[in-house]
Amino acid sequence: MTPAIRRQPSLLQSLIPVLFLIGTLAASVYLFGDSSSRGPSQIALILSAGVGIILGIANGYTWKELERGIVEGISLAMGAVLILLMVGSLIGAWILAGVVPSMIYYGLAILTPSVFFAAACVICCITSLATGSSWTTAGTVGVALVGIAAAQGLHLGIAGGAIVSGAYFGDKMSPLSDTTNLAPAMAGTDLFTHIRHMVWTTAPSILIALIIFAIIGLRSAAPTDTSSVEAIRQAISTHFVVGPHLLLPLVIVLGLVIARMPALPALMIGALVGCVFAVVFQRAAVTTYVAQPELAQGAALLKGTWISLFDGFKLTSGNKALDELLSRGGMASMLPTVWLILAAMMFGAVMETTGMLQRIAASILSAVRGTGSLIFATLATAFSMNVVASDQYIAVVIPGRMFRAEFQRRQLHPKNLSRCLEDGGTCTSALVPWNTCGAFMAQTLGVATFAYAPFAFFNLINPLVSALYGFTGFTIEKLEPERETLPAEPVTTS
Repeated sequence: MTPAIRRQPSLLQSLIPVLFLIGTLAASVYLFGDSSSRGPSQIALILSAGVGIILGIANGYTWKELERGIVEGISLAMGAVLILLMVGSLIGAWILAGVVPSMIYYGLAILTPSVFFAAACVICCITSLATGSSWTTAGTVGVALVGIAAAQGLHLGIAGGAIVSGAYFGDKMSPLSDTTNLAPAMAGTDLFTHIRHMVWTTAPSILIALIIFAIIGLRSAAPTDTSSVEAIRQAISTHFVVGPHLLLPLVIVLGLVIARMPALPALMIGALVGCVFAVVFQRAAVTTYVAQPELAQGAALLKGTWISLFDGFKLTSGNKALDELLSRGGMASMLPTVWLILAAMMFGAVMETTGMLQRIAASILSAVRGTGSLIFATLATAFSMNVVASDQYIAVVIPGRMFRAEFQRRQLHPKNLSRCLEDGGTCTSALVPWNTCGAFMAQTLGVATFAYAPFAFFNLINPLVSALYGFTGFTIEKLEPERETLPAEPVTTS
């Protein structure tokens, strides 16, 4: 049987699935708003993959070849999926154990009237580092901070920019964040290598942002009403035992990371340590959460920690902001993100298997001359995907698949690519009004995207720092060449 002749896709053919994806994602955001990433966007990705499959078959590819490519593409994300599920368990266990509540409690204490904008940014940094979620940070602590700013007549755009800057610093650097796990999976490196490499661009960016916020704050009238934040702190101390000793699980995980333990076992140990801390220090909170007085205390403690691992923690304190902040976690909470990743990987795999992704990448790479222009092209593509595809996950996945081979061909370490994906994809998502992140921030904070975007200094500065490093070569690491094993010298005897 004569094998089918495969035709290389034209640039127009290659763009058809991308344009179809843009249209369906735009419709998804229009019809479903902030909830578009919890199902509608996944369907848009799968339908767009179907368009790519049709074009691939028309170009001579068989279904078996396409199916094999899809399976192989999805398999690349399995490490990230397992880590995401474990992250869900870690969040649930750490909330129940009082680890996350203690971090937020002490973080809120940093707020001082004389440095509101800088303090708001720091508080959001700490909260998002603890939770791994920019959306949760903005929807809880961020709302309280905007309320304080409004009551004191402060510039809400600057307040929104400070909140978004802090929220995305933690979202970008926390091992609990889904995009922080997704980017290294796309680039071909591991989680903690990725985080360590991001420090080079992230630390100076947040430092510059904090300096700007501090200068602006010194020139603004200082707020005096911190009742909303104090109400949250009071509610935390009422429902949880709070203390510095409850930060020990965080120290343990960080120690394991420094010792270079792989992410999955380190997070698993962290979750189990959290369960132990919940049983030892938060017995009242656990038994109240289980709400089954007929159970023996030991059984209630076991059931409560077990639930936190798979279904997270739910708080009913009467303080709506605190309940929203601490009612989360569990493996189940990660399933929509896992679904989105699998759908995005399916689309990317179809585009790659049929040669369409390579055709688009070739057009972009034709203008690339050196490492600096490659870094810039990666950052620009990630930002462009935030603009045209309206989703930060796609802004990480598609450029990751497009540029991975080129980084490897140029002997550039994959952690350079993963850092670019976060600098250009994660950070800029909240700056686009029609992106799911921009729409969420605007609706939640009550501040228009274009009002806070000029003051989201961290989000604006971080991609520029990354591009500067690319053109100067600073922190751009090469792959170490594989050493050849030479045959041993023959031993002679006299």
